[in-house]
Amino acid sequence: MSSNGNLTAGWLRGGLILVLLASGAACSSVPAWVKQGSGAYHSEGAKAFYGVGSIVGIKNEPLAWDAAENRARAELAKNFQTYTAYLMRDYAASTNAADFTKSTEEQNVERAIKTFAAITLTGVRPIDRYKDEDTGTYYVLAKLDLKDMKEALAQAKELNGEVRDFVRQNAERLFDRLEQEEHAKPGT
Repeated sequence: MSSNGNLTAGWLRGGLILVLLASGAACSSVPAWVKQGSGAYHSEGAKAFYGVGSIVGIKNEPLAWDAAENRARAELAKNFQTYTAYLMRDYAASTNAADFTKSTEEQNVERAIKTFAAITLTGVRPIDRYKDEDTGTYYVLAKLDLKDMKEALAQAKELNGEVRDFVRQNAERLFDRLEQEEHAKPGT
């Protein structure tokens, strides 16, 4: 075979490899919701709350999917009710003995944050899932339609009637306000 034939075969092999790499990259693209994260968004003409849960490092695939789904539900719950306790302790000291040109300095800073969310959300359902094969991270997208939430509130017997009516009347306004805050976040 001539050197021209070898050159052409090499270009063909290289071109085929590039096509295969490009098609593999296109197939493994990350869904937009993974990057967008949790929040209140308009989708398909309806208002809804979304939670994105993820987990990495679990080899048992069914367990990983369940954990990611539970984390997506927890992300949704954080939109409604969250209690956060914050504690920071800061200690600094300077010690010297007789010679004021020499001293011993020490400092210690500790920070502890505890976040807790407890709420019953009816109508939350997982609607999509994605596994990043490169990192082994499992992602689940959960959704709670604003319409479903309103219906659940209407049926809630444990809520005081005045509270239920207030939430039902103000749900649209509160959703719009939350959506505006989401859009105001840097990077969105």
